[in-house]
Parts: sequence; C-alpha cells; structure tokens
Amino acid sequence: MLKSLTTTLLKNRPLKLSVTALSLSVAALAPQIAAAETFPDRPVSMVVSYSPGGATDFQARIVTMLAANEKYLGQPMVILNKPGAGGKIGWDAFASKAKNNGYELAAYNVPHFIAQSIVFKTKYNINNLEPVANWGADPAVLIVGKDSPFNTLQDLLDYAKDNPAKVTFSGAGLYVGHHIAFLQLAKASGLKLTYVPHKGGTPAMKSVMGGQVKAGFNNLSDAFRNQDRVKILAVADLQRNEKFLPNVPTFKEQGLDIDDSSVNFRGIMAPKGTSPEVLDYLAKRVPTMFEDAKTLKKMDSAGSPVRVIPRDEVISMWKEREAYLKDLLADLKK
Repeated sequence: MLKSLTTTLLKNRPLKLSVTALSLSVAALAPQIAAAETFPDRPVSMVVSYSPGGATDFQARIVTMLAANEKYLGQPMVILNKPGAGGKIGWDAFASKAKNNGYELAAYNVPHFIAQSIVFKTKYNINNLEPVANWGADPAVLIVGKDSPFNTLQDLLDYAKDNPAKVTFSGAGLYVGHHIAFLQLAKASGLKLTYVPHKGGTPAMKSVMGGQVKAGFNNLSDAFRNQDRVKILAVADLQRNEKFLPNVPTFKEQGLDIDDSSVNFRGIMAPKGTSPEVLDYLAKRVPTMFEDAKTLKKMDSAGSPVRVIPRDEVISMWKEREAYLKDLLADLKK
C-alpha cells in the first residue's frame, strides 16, 4: 500500500510541477498579451537615420501621415531624425536602445544598413531587426550641377580620364546605395574617381548644387524634385524610370555594366523581440496605409517611386540582398 501510494505521488509530481511552471509562464506573459490587445494606445515613434528634408525623411512623413486614422493605427507616428555616418548612428542607437514594445520603430534603407553590417562592426544586422513592410524603391541617379559643363555621362567620363582622381562625387555616406553605385561606376569605367561621403542625401545634393564636388549620386526622388538645379545624367537601374525620368538613360544603355544593386528600398522595422501579436498587427495595417489613395497621390507628386512589399516578402528580400551584397562588395574591393 505504501509503495503504491509513493508511486502514485511520484507519477503525479511532474504533472504538478508542469502546471505550476505553466501558470507562472502565463502570469509572466499576461502583461504582454494585454498590451498587445490594446496596441497602440499612444503615439508611435519612428527613427529616420537621415537628415530632415532628404528623401527618406520626406517619404517617411508622407507614408505615415494617415497613421492616426482608425482604419490604420489609430495613433500618430512621430518622426525622430538621428542622422550621421550614412545612417549608422541612428541604426546603432535603435538596435541597441529601442524598446521592443511596438512603440519604437525605425525606417530602414536597403542596401544601406545591410552593406554597412557586412563591412563595419555595427550593432545592427538582419538578425536583430524585424521588418514590418516596405513602402518604396528609389534608384540612385548620377547628377551634376545645372551650370556644370557636363551634359552627358560621356562628357564626365572623358574629363575624368584626363584628370585622374580629380573628379569628386558626393553621396549620403559610406556603403549606402549612392556609394555602391559609385563603386560600380569606378569599376565599370576603370577610372580613378573620388568619393566624398556626406551625412545624408540633402547635404550631398547641396554640395553638387554649390559646386563643392564635380558630380554626385543621389536618389531619383530627390533629383526629380530638384531638376531646376541639377542635371540628371544616368539611372542606376535595369530600366529607365518611364514615370518620372523617361528621358534619362540607364548606365547600361550607355555602355557601363551597372545594375540595380544600389536601388534604395525603404520601409519600417521593429527591434527583435517585438511580440508576434504586435508585429502581425503592424504587418496588416501598415501596408494598407502605404497604399491609401492620399498617400499614393502625394508620393507621386514628389517623384517618389512606390513599391509596397509585405513583411514575409521583405524578410526573404533582406536575406537575398545580404547574400548578394557579400559577393558584390567582395568583388568591388578587388
């Protein structure tokens, strides 16, 4: 009888411990579940790692302008600019300090943050960030000042051939799309060119307008809005942008093997550890906010190419781009 009772108790003991452990786990998760059910109940912040007025900042303000609408988030999204080092300062701060409660988000730029995580020691990479959705794809374009003597890509290349290393190009930092387009141009042309990194697209654009550099790579959208002050000589993409710049040829059309590696994909991301419930909520609401007719109209009027990509496809895109960029950057360094 004693042996039978002891056996029964031992058999039941693990079950009691499991129930207790489960109860404790549920109790610990309860605040998170409750928070997810009421999310969002206050404004949401979004870090933009580039200067105010640049393409990422400009577009971020457009695509989030309807966030307070009840059919989207029901709360406003507040833009926080943290520019510097081609985005590295803002993304380092976000990856290391942002709370994973869904209220602290950031704008991402691909290939920028992925390329930087490959080349530099950064606090961010595709493994500690969670994409929500992508809103646009903005090709890099080659620009010169309106008063520049260069009217074609060939004019610029001919001058660079006669003046090795003296042709300077601006861009929004190191290993951003602009820098990658520059590296591809240098390799494809076989010329000695000089890259001058800036703190963002806006100062990079201003340095071209002011004649501080001979040329520059910038975003199609920024160049489109400044056509009265710059000349656009080439698009770093696989085809022309028929909607905004139908008369500007690609580099490939002009005989240089430069592909779409520098196209700037922009979207919204959260820190790793954000609850699946909050991520699912954002992943469902945010893309529809991007596709609102009012948003699309404003993006269109600003020459900003829209490409809405859902969360699951962005996850795959990040992985594919990382693998591709590792090979590309290794090749460009040769």
